[in-house]
Amino acid sequence: MKNIWILARMTLREAARRRIVLTGLLLGLCFVVVYSVGYHYVDEQFRTTATRFRNSDAVPPGLRDQQGVSNVLVREGENSLLLAGLYAATFLSIAMAALLAADTLAGEITSGTVQTIVTKPIRRSDVIFGKWLGFAVLLALYLLLIAGGVALSVLIQSGYVADNLWIGLGLIYLEALLIMTIAMACSSAFSGLATGGIVFGLYGLAFIGGWIEQFGSMLQNPTAVKVGIITSLIIPSETLWRRAAFEMQSPIAGALGVSPFSAISVPSPLMIGYTAIYLLVALWIAVRNFQERDI
Repeated sequence: MKNIWILARMTLREAARRRIVLTGLLLGLCFVVVYSVGYHYVDEQFRTTATRFRNSDAVPPGLRDQQGVSNVLVREGENSLLLAGLYAATFLSIAMAALLAADTLAGEITSGTVQTIVTKPIRRSDVIFGKWLGFAVLLALYLLLIAGGVALSVLIQSGYVADNLWIGLGLIYLEALLIMTIAMACSSAFSGLATGGIVFGLYGLAFIGGWIEQFGSMLQNPTAVKVGIITSLIIPSETLWRRAAFEMQSPIAGALGVSPFSAISVPSPLMIGYTAIYLLVALWIAVRNFQERDI
């Protein structure tokens, strides 16, 4: 276990040396700033529109003087804006996860730098676990910056906090860990370029499969739903986001499906367990491939 922690710290230092941490920090801050500015103006427009709607002929005269009508409309808009920001943060965390792990083994094997580690009395499995732990810490910090920054910006500007926010952020983090682990498994057998192509190809498959399942549920098309379920079994990354959106969406948006991020077809808790098993299997594959690879 001591070797794993040492290798995790080495991974963090290497990421800092390669400016990955600094680049992620700066770009993450830019993302949060742009989102915060955009949220301010859009939320302000939501409030103005909600007030006009409350006073319009579309609302019965008895409800026009009730502030609750405007509050409900504004909260629905704020929920949609928050989920939009977290959706973008999810994609950025996935991209960071893939970029961190895609070249971590393949690149070091090609350059020969990994020989300075494996020639020491350290098990090859400890190398994988150490790198995985180091990248997991980096992803946690990165996600805390961008996703936490989005949620904090919404809280400061409007006082709104989504239901089950921490559960949603945990599921988003699990999705990033899944992609990172798949990238490590591929990097243990293929080149960095091939790993990047495989991982982003799989993510694209999960993305389109998830939307096919959503539209299939909305149109009550069982074949489309089955296509989405099959792709979820091939790679369950998108199911984690849909479950996170379901946990954080407002009750009205969930019931009416008025938000583009409303989870019409909600993954069951069993899919979360399946994802955890999938991640462990991918990590085991990375360990096995690295142990058997001639370096």
